[in-house]
Amino acid sequence: MNTFKVSTTLIALSLSQSLYAAEPVKIDSLVAAAQKEGQVYSIGMPDTWANWKDTWIDLKEKYGIEHQDTDMSSAQEIAKFDAEKSNATADIGDVGFAFARVAVKKGVSQPYKPSTWDDVPTWAKDADGHWALAYTGTISFISNNNLVKDAPKTWADLLKGSYKVTVGDVGVASQANNAVLAAAIANGGDESNLDPAIEFFGKLAKQGRLSFTNPSVANLEKGEVEVAILWDFNALSYRDQIDRSRFTVGIPQDGSVISGYTTIINKYAKNPNAAKLAREYIFSDAGQVNLADGYARPIRTSVKLPDEIQAKLIPNEQYESAHPISDFSAWEKSARKLPRKWQEGVLIYQN
Repeated sequence: MNTFKVSTTLIALSLSQSLYAAEPVKIDSLVAAAQKEGQVYSIGMPDTWANWKDTWIDLKEKYGIEHQDTDMSSAQEIAKFDAEKSNATADIGDVGFAFARVAVKKGVSQPYKPSTWDDVPTWAKDADGHWALAYTGTISFISNNNLVKDAPKTWADLLKGSYKVTVGDVGVASQANNAVLAAAIANGGDESNLDPAIEFFGKLAKQGRLSFTNPSVANLEKGEVEVAILWDFNALSYRDQIDRSRFTVGIPQDGSVISGYTTIINKYAKNPNAAKLAREYIFSDAGQVNLADGYARPIRTSVKLPDEIQAKLIPNEQYESAHPISDFSAWEKSARKLPRKWQEGVLIYQN
């Protein structure tokens, strides 16, 4: 008897009984179809982002699904799906909230509702199953304690400092776009009015303090970043990967934004069942814990986190000034206009 087949059948049965009891036949069939494909290719889901590493390891160990990733921004992921179409080289991606509807409008995604679908809040999912936030993130500051004497606690603090601030690739990356939205909210703007943020970053640029160094873990470790504006899960992960004592991470206390990320399954995927199984696992209890272990906050709040994982996160009281996106339509329009606004109101002042 084929031991691998017995093993995978038992895994599928266990999965359906423990996490997906409502739809065991569907899950068994999906597992079998995914194993026939045997591989999944992702974009924008690297090991170091929100602990995707453990989810890819689990898919390999539990189902024999091989995995490869190419890191990309949200805009690049959608553009790749759209450009390649039937010549697809990627099956699944992970994009920021504002980009989810863009993928649907472009017709590059396909729907799949995981069997824990009812646990996902209505505001965080597409009615037809094209996307659903798996985790949320809040814009935070990370400061290099060796280079910055007083770690900023507010956006106002940033303007008073002498250090350089990096925000990433505004207009392209969802993390950078949400950093702009957070600055807008802290300075009296909102999803429909990013002007206060453009003015804020314009001041930094005029001071010669806006850095274009990629706020990656490698550059942080090399000491090339003084202060960066990142999702909390990235900032915490980078801090702990390098040296917890070298960095201070906190939520800006005069305002921030809570958003999230969603998988999109390529309409033209060569391995669609493996991609669907990946989404299924991401929304399972184990998949949600994996994300929390990567410092992201799971969308399924009913999932009990181990105490040691809960202890790694920023204290809840720091999130009192953080606001979820409330006007998605306005934010989508603002995000489309942001590249030009950024060019005209910020980059024009760069030396």
